[in-house]
Amino acid sequence: MDLTEYALFCFGTLFVIVDPVAAVPAFIAMTASHSIPDRVRTARMACLVTAGLLGLFAFIGQPLFRTLGVSLPALQVAGGLLLLLVSLDMLRAQRSPVQETAEETAAGVDKHDVAITPLAIPMMAGPAAISSAILLGSQAQSWLQRAVLLACIGAVGLASYLILALAGRGTRWLSPIAEKIITRLMGLLLAALAVQFIINALRDIGLLAGRS
Repeated sequence: MDLTEYALFCFGTLFVIVDPVAAVPAFIAMTASHSIPDRVRTARMACLVTAGLLGLFAFIGQPLFRTLGVSLPALQVAGGLLLLLVSLDMLRAQRSPVQETAEETAAGVDKHDVAITPLAIPMMAGPAAISSAILLGSQAQSWLQRAVLLACIGAVGLASYLILALAGRGTRWLSPIAEKIITRLMGLLLAALAVQFIINALRDIGLLAGRS
């Protein structure tokens, strides 16, 4: 794929799996006693940590797994299955336990500073998001594409911050019905991406024929 296609693919995949829209209710619940400036600060710190962690794994993830003896097709299948689990919950308009459990969300309500845990890790930069960053990094064929991936991670972090900051200021810009519709649409897109990762892995090991 060319640079523009790769950029759109990276941004779309990461935005869908980070899913800041679905994180809004938990963010509001965990910062219910915070002032608006504190909520904005929490959103900023959480998104910086999310972008930093995803950027780190995008660059070191594949060499790390190679050192551990894990092949790229195995990583693609594992990541695809993980994303598929998340997408099935999104199609039911539910926050997946793969992203965070109810216990982690409840624990966040009792914490004063929830920016790093559980908001950034594991709610936004959870196993599925980290797996996606590693898979996207493995598909980068040049340093220019790696730079584009890093820019996309930064753009996803910025978009997530804007969404959480608006929610933290009490803006009622998204109704619950609209949120569920968006979540289901993103779940469908994520399911297709997950299946594509698995198909790519099967093609790489010769179990599927290449494109005609």
